[in-house]
Amino acid sequence: MEPRVQSAINQMEKQLHCELSLEVMAESVNLSASRFRHLFKKETGTTPAQYLKSLRMRKAKELVETTFLNIKQIMSSIGMRDKRHFAKDFERTYGVTPTQHRARCRGTEPSTSLRL
Repeated sequence: MEPRVQSAINQMEKQLHCELSLEVMAESVNLSASRFRHLFKKETGTTPAQYLKSLRMRKAKELVETTFLNIKQIMSSIGMRDKRHFAKDFERTYGVTPTQHRARCRGTEPSTSLRL
C-alpha cells in the first residue's frame, strides 16, 4: 500500500476519538485534500470519510461486545457525539441497534415468541 495512505490509516486508527478532517489528514501526509482523497480511494476503494466511519463502527461493535461501557461512553471513545446518528450508522452497518447487538451477544435478548 502507498506509504502516505498507510500513514493516514494508522493516524485514523490511533485517533478514532478525535475529529479528523480531510484537510488535516491530507496535510499530515503532505498532500492537497483533493490529491489525498483521490490517492486514498485508489488505494482502498473507498473515501477517507467512509473508511473512518467503517473503522469507528468496527471499534464500536468490538466495545459493545467486549465491555460494559454504556453507549454514550462507546460513542465518546470513537469520536461520535450524536446518539441518533450513531445508532442509525450502527444499525445500517450491522442490522441491529447497539443495544440489541449487546443483548444478542450476552444472550439476554427478549423472546419474540409468545409463551402459553
